[in-house]
Amino acid sequence: MTTFVDRVELHVAAGNGGHGCASVHREKFKPLGGPDGGNGGEGGSVILVVDSQVTTLLEYHHSPKRKATNGKPGAGGHRTGALGPDVVLPVPDGTVVLDRQGNVLADLVGHGTSFVAAQGGRGGLGNAALASARRKAPGFALLGEPGEARDIVMELKSVADVALVGYPSAGKSSLISVLSAAKPKIADYPFTTLVPNLGVVTAGETVYTIADVPGLIPGASQGRGLGLEFLRHVERCEVLVHVLDCATLEPGRDPLTDLETIEDELAQYGGLEDRPRLVALNKVDVPDGQDIADLTRASLEERGYRVFEVSALAHKGLRELSYALAEIVAAARAAKPVEESTRIVLRPTAVDDAGFTIEEEDGAYRIRGGKPERWVRQTDFANDEAVGYLADRLARLGVEQQLWKIGAKEGDTVIIGPDENAVVFDWEPTMAAGAEMLGRRGEDHRMETQRPAVDRRRERQRGRDAAEQEYLDFEALSSGREELDQ
Repeated sequence: MTTFVDRVELHVAAGNGGHGCASVHREKFKPLGGPDGGNGGEGGSVILVVDSQVTTLLEYHHSPKRKATNGKPGAGGHRTGALGPDVVLPVPDGTVVLDRQGNVLADLVGHGTSFVAAQGGRGGLGNAALASARRKAPGFALLGEPGEARDIVMELKSVADVALVGYPSAGKSSLISVLSAAKPKIADYPFTTLVPNLGVVTAGETVYTIADVPGLIPGASQGRGLGLEFLRHVERCEVLVHVLDCATLEPGRDPLTDLETIEDELAQYGGLEDRPRLVALNKVDVPDGQDIADLTRASLEERGYRVFEVSALAHKGLRELSYALAEIVAAARAAKPVEESTRIVLRPTAVDDAGFTIEEEDGAYRIRGGKPERWVRQTDFANDEAVGYLADRLARLGVEQQLWKIGAKEGDTVIIGPDENAVVFDWEPTMAAGAEMLGRRGEDHRMETQRPAVDRRRERQRGRDAAEQEYLDFEALSSGREELDQ
């Protein structure tokens, strides 16, 4: 038996980015031909995509952890690492994605709609990409960034135009079976319907979807029965139809009491006050069913409801009900504004946004910001040259200057990043320059063997220039002596 699941908790983890490569090009008669380390590949992302063929979240209930593949590291010869393939998770139409705190991250409606649940990490740059006029032969590369990992909650809310609500065994599934081509399970005992059934109805030129909400009983909004699990499936509907049983034999029940009970549960759930309501008095073909319908119709109309007497078994009143629903659905669709298929949202950076913040916490200074935290994750702290490169980047960003302004002193503790992944060090004002600690930063000492040949050429040129100048001075001196002799 197929199990219906419309709420799951899922742990998603994207792939890490591949590390950049620090490599030097080598060939015959040219052992040090410059940096040629390639970049690391990006890690794979976890992406949710709406698939119209998927109707339940059961797959993720049984397998609640999904992880993408890491990117491959770069290699010498300017070879970039392979990208980690994305993990695409098909979800039903109408899936709402929330975080653990209940904040809505995405509302996925429409076939093909996608949402990146976990972004893959960036690949680190190789030393070929880090080379510049000042740093011609970097002896380091950047590390790949870790992929995003988090817990999300997925809830399914049926995308239907009409919702049938009512007591168990009121005949909701029977109505769907005769109004559309849907074939729900139908029996004569309560809670036969354990999943929301969807059907497509055509009335004139209007085509709409209809769904039933199973298990509504007193206390459903507080979790009694199955109602709380399925009340979310009526949130997207344009119109609600109260299906009232005119042939019930249960004591204390009648169509008016049933209506008041269901309305009370909908009011406690909230958010459905503005939806138009219709009333379908069902099972009027049953003995005494028509009499009960005649007795309650006037009271319902006095309350402002449009009332239809129907019978799923005898196919009575179905055409009138179907066209009335089509009229309401068409009007609701016409009243909605036309949404553009593509929206471009521009969020320019504020003029005074420095890209980072510095806060004093218990005598220490904590630096937060996208760039500083990303640069720390990319730095190989086992490489002094890479640490110096990080210091240069922070200085260019203005971190050094800002620390001076807020009164930081040499030896103060500086923290970069959040507590769970922070880098802590004692601040030294000379870190921005770094020449005393690292020498001439950005130069590869493996290239030292090439410098004597260059220096010898320069010395020969200076020697030729000096000899030429000495000859010119001698000629000038000789000319002066000749003039004195004459």
